[in-house]
Parts: sequence; C-alpha cells; structure tokens
Amino acid sequence: MQEKAKIQHIPVKMYRTADRLMVAAPMPGLQPEDITAQVSEDGRLIIQGELRGMLKDLKELLVDEWSVGGYYRDIELPDMVDGVHANANYGNGVLVIAFPLSEQIQPVTLKLQKTATDRGGRSGNAGHTF
Repeated sequence: MQEKAKIQHIPVKMYRTADRLMVAAPMPGLQPEDITAQVSEDGRLIIQGELRGMLKDLKELLVDEWSVGGYYRDIELPDMVDGVHANANYGNGVLVIAFPLSEQIQPVTLKLQKTATDRGGRSGNAGHTF
C-alpha cells in the first residue's frame, strides 16, 4: 500500500521591477499539467502541484530523504497584478510567473501547457519574455 503524498510548503523568491512582479517557486518532479497558479480577487497567489503516478511499483526505493509533490503555497501579493496577462514558465523543476503590475487586481487561474518533456508554459501576451 502506497502512502498518500504529504503536501509540502513551497519556498518562493518574489521580486519586482518598475512594471512587473516576478515569483519563482521550486516544484521538482512534476509535469507542467500538474501545476495550477491562481490569483484571487483579494490579492493572494495560490500555487498547487499535484503528484501523479509516482514510480508505479517499478523501482525499489532504497533511500527516501526528499519528496516530490504535492505542493501548496498561499501568499499575499505585495502589489496589484494583472493575472490575465501573466506569463508562466516551468523548467528544470522551477515555476516562474511574471505578472504585469496593474491598477486593479485581475484574478485568474493559470494552467500550463506542456512544451517539451518536463517543460511547460503559459503566455498571457504581456510583452516580456523570460
């Protein structure tokens, strides 16, 4: 019998420029389609990553000192952002979201599209690339 994965707190790096708020969060071991980020109407960022199909009894686990998913983080954003035009990228186990700063919060639920093995993205056409 396999134990259900424990939800892990995601550490983040958050920084801003004159027109953007950037959030980076390590979420190793997931596929892009397993990740959801939501900007709520009250200015919170909620990031979730669901683990699916871990090893499927194919390997004998000998040492287990870290876990892959599930991940969860709920954090208050320091600025109002336009979630609709956000760009998101997932690669090398790190989720990076670039939000345009805004005069009012634009809530959104972001889903990533797979672009390659273990890579994904979502373009909100905000004009900046990573």
